[in-house]
Amino acid sequence: MKLNNKVVYILISVFISYTLLFSGFIYYSISKYDYTDFFKRLEIRAVINAKIYLENTSDFDNFNDVNLNFLEDLPSQSVHFIPMQNGKSFSLDSVSKKFPKEFISDIIEKGNGQVNVDNTLMAGIEYTNKRNESYLVIVTAENYFHGHHIAYLGNLLTTAILYSVFLIFLISLLVSRTLIHPVNNIIQEVEKIGTKNLHLRLKTTKTNDTIDQLSKTFNRMLNRLETSFESQKNFISNASHELNTPLASIIGEAELALSRPRDIEEYKSALHRILIEAEKLEKKTSALLQLAQTGFNGKSQKFTEIRIDQLILDVQATVSKVIANPKINLDFSLLPDNPEKLIVHGNEQLLHLAIYNILINALKYSDGKLVHIALGVSLSNIFIIVKDAGIGIPEKEIKYIYDPYFRASNTTNYKGYGIGLPLTRNIVIMHHGELIVSSEQDKGTVVQINLPIN
Repeated sequence: MKLNNKVVYILISVFISYTLLFSGFIYYSISKYDYTDFFKRLEIRAVINAKIYLENTSDFDNFNDVNLNFLEDLPSQSVHFIPMQNGKSFSLDSVSKKFPKEFISDIIEKGNGQVNVDNTLMAGIEYTNKRNESYLVIVTAENYFHGHHIAYLGNLLTTAILYSVFLIFLISLLVSRTLIHPVNNIIQEVEKIGTKNLHLRLKTTKTNDTIDQLSKTFNRMLNRLETSFESQKNFISNASHELNTPLASIIGEAELALSRPRDIEEYKSALHRILIEAEKLEKKTSALLQLAQTGFNGKSQKFTEIRIDQLILDVQATVSKVIANPKINLDFSLLPDNPEKLIVHGNEQLLHLAIYNILINALKYSDGKLVHIALGVSLSNIFIIVKDAGIGIPEKEIKYIYDPYFRASNTTNYKGYGIGLPLTRNIVIMHHGELIVSSEQDKGTVVQINLPIN
């Protein structure tokens, strides 16, 4: 069963059940009240008729006028006056031929009584006039109002239920389409995403409702999958290409050295060339492994709380060990008063490596010029900006900077393997952050890392 149909059926079932219970409650309450009201009418008539016929009073005309003009005749209405002989010692058997014994007993014991016999309602009272004569005054009538009122109420409730079912169906259909339509859109968009277009993302809004949170969660999962997939794909494709060259050189040098006897200097020279190629192979292998290990394997990465300002100082100290007297300007003027806003949840070693890669590249391509590092905090993010005045990146080539082993055309005089930026981007995405690179050839590069506040 489709989800939207299931939602419609559930909503209709719930609303119909509630409507039926509510209607049943109204029907029962009105029906019970109708009997109570009719018995009260009969008791009033019993009192008035007792006043009229059992009292010699000057108010006779008034009571009779009330009886004739203000109290309508009830269907099959009859009034009975039963004198009580010798107080209350008359025979019940003679009276019970017309009225139930229990009914008469209730009037005698309690002063009033009520009974329903085949939809003929009876109400009676015990009345003593001014001459100290006691009577049982009983009024009987058919409950005409109950039959007609309840029938009308039943028809009214039935019509209301039918209209309610129709209205509930329309509302359920509308609610179902409103709730399910976004889910169907997500399903259609997800079906378009495959291994060849993992860059596609679901549309999100600023409503931050459940559907929007689902889309954002799915997009974050796609980020992890895309990075992991690209890491593994790049490792396989680049390993065969990048590792083949130094291996071929090592094998070629070894075969050449062993092809015939040589003197010591020639062997030393061959071993030196093999060592150089082996070092290149070791560095490339290490870089490939680092890149592959940033494939969002969350279980193997240990995340802790990290102070970003302290981490930048640690990176600066590490760079100082690699480059003598690096020209670095730290700008901490935008730091917040609350130090807790400088804390992020992440892997300290990986973030250290990411910032180190950005800073070491800035220094390398700046040819000794000053490199600026700024740290600031917004409402939701911590941002790290590294700005240099180096050679920059050609405009046509900036779109390839995240491709492993890509190096810009103006970097031939600088050592490198083209693995730093792809590795850094993977690390930043792993921490749910964003890496932004803007550059202009011969004017410098600005790299900004945005990380969510813990």
